[in-house]
Amino acid sequence: MKPDSFRRVDITRVSDSERTSNVDRAATEEPLEIRLHDRPFAVVMRTPGADRELAAGFLLSERVLRTPDDLGTIAYCTDPAADHPENIVNVTLAGNAAAELDRVFAARRNVTTNASCGMCGRLTIESLRVDGPPISSDWTISSSGIVAIPDRLREAQVVFDQTGGLHAAGLFSRDGQLEGIAEDVGRHNAVDKVVGRLLMQDQLPLSDHLLFVSGRTSFEIVQKAFLAGIPILAAVSAPSSLAIELAEACGVTLIGFLRGRSFNIYACPDRIVTS
Repeated sequence: MKPDSFRRVDITRVSDSERTSNVDRAATEEPLEIRLHDRPFAVVMRTPGADRELAAGFLLSERVLRTPDDLGTIAYCTDPAADHPENIVNVTLAGNAAAELDRVFAARRNVTTNASCGMCGRLTIESLRVDGPPISSDWTISSSGIVAIPDRLREAQVVFDQTGGLHAAGLFSRDGQLEGIAEDVGRHNAVDKVVGRLLMQDQLPLSDHLLFVSGRTSFEIVQKAFLAGIPILAAVSAPSSLAIELAEACGVTLIGFLRGRSFNIYACPDRIVTS
């Protein structure tokens, strides 16, 4: 667990009208500036840790990167004059992505992306449309395998135990084993960290995996799963109507309200087998 993923804070605790001074732990939230070829591209509010993976996953979802071959290097800022260089990463693109750099900047407005926001930098709704065929993966998982997933993710949430204030994203194998986890104040960031790690290892598409996220499922979460090639996406809470529409259109099995022994399937139910 990174020591900067949470901070100790002084609090006043009230219980049964009694006030006491105490110390609590709060999840850290700091800005991460992502630069492309030393040019500012986006500022993402995140929990420090796995910043390079976060940048890679974020740029995949923004369609700056389309394949691992588009990624050159990701390095922390080395400018001694920069304020908080630990909060700045510079990404060097390669291949076709490098050639498209000017077009990428022309199509984007400068924004700060907050922890609850997925893709606030796009110019239009139309530019969010996915640009690939629907996922055709036909492997299945049992309903008993699905309901076991939340507990496995929760057991691995180390920083949540300290703060109670972080979202998590877990990447699971076909047999329900946890293969990767990330925690962050933003559930979008947690997904980007998990996907970005595998992108940097040249393991996309993740067609043999299931993604489970805490919180609700938005349009952006479904798109991130789709662009990573993940056929099954589950969440502890509700999906939005647009998330359901997108999941149906791009062939992603979408599960919501995964709690205890029950869940709802909102799109592409054939991948879930019940006995």
